[in-house]
Amino acid sequence: MTKEIVVTGAAGFIGRWVTNELLARGHRVYGLDDFSNGSYRNIKELNESERFTIAEGDICDEDAVDELFNEGVDACIHLAAEIDVQESLEDPQSHFDSNVVGTQNVLEACRRTDTRLGLVGTCMVYDMAGSEEGISEEHPVKPASPYAGSKLAAENLAESYYHGYDLPVVILRPFNTYGPFQKTGMAGGVVSIFTNRDNQGEPLKIFGDGTQSRDLLYATDCARFIVEGTFCDEAVGEVLNAGTGSDISINELAELISTDGTEITHVEHHHPQSEVQTLRCDPSKAEAMLDWEPEVSLEEGVDRLRTWLREEGAEQA
Repeated sequence: MTKEIVVTGAAGFIGRWVTNELLARGHRVYGLDDFSNGSYRNIKELNESERFTIAEGDICDEDAVDELFNEGVDACIHLAAEIDVQESLEDPQSHFDSNVVGTQNVLEACRRTDTRLGLVGTCMVYDMAGSEEGISEEHPVKPASPYAGSKLAAENLAESYYHGYDLPVVILRPFNTYGPFQKTGMAGGVVSIFTNRDNQGEPLKIFGDGTQSRDLLYATDCARFIVEGTFCDEAVGEVLNAGTGSDISINELAELISTDGTEITHVEHHHPQSEVQTLRCDPSKAEAMLDWEPEVSLEEGVDRLRTWLREEGAEQA
């Protein structure tokens, strides 16, 4: 059955893959993006579908958000956000505006139309991992930057609408996601940055000592998780993590990605106080509730990304 879904941040990296997943399932997508992070390039091939439309607008603009919602909309997947840790430390107001005020606008539109909401959060809200099993949804939170704080505040707002208004809300926390269409400059993810630099024959620069580790999730696996989590009735009112269940240090990642002749260097960390040392997901709740598990290994994902970057060219940012 075809559903109508609003996707905020539809032209962003993850938004693009979520939209692609929804279209592949036969749904109708109404996208919203202000193109500060997203790009028309990301959605060029998606625009060929008659079931996809994109509106240019800011989630901080109530009217722009409201125009997307009507009684026929089945769900909203909310991805639009400011996402840069360093920028949040330099300009916390912009992250508060987008991530808190913007989310409030989306929640009000969902409440007005009784629309199911899949709110996409971040693993950066968690405190450092304290067990070998990885970070579960019960793990303590400790936002160490205005980015993480504003994303956690958005989750708390959404939870209040679930409890206060019985709005069907699912909070989704994917771990570090990578893949084609991700930016390759400082606003991108470490896998995309390293792979692009290796393709260009440039040194791979590691911030700090490189012992910090990440659980790296391929874009298509992340998109499946977000779509399936949003529509899972059992998940309403719940927080769900998604990751591979294993982590890799940044030093090991650099070794995996680098090819012969590529230099690996260490540089001073630009925000050590906001670094989460160990991010390893415990995905067992999502696996049990959604029957979801990642399908793409890190090695395969890096190969796919490397091929895409060579064929399509990297988007510098």
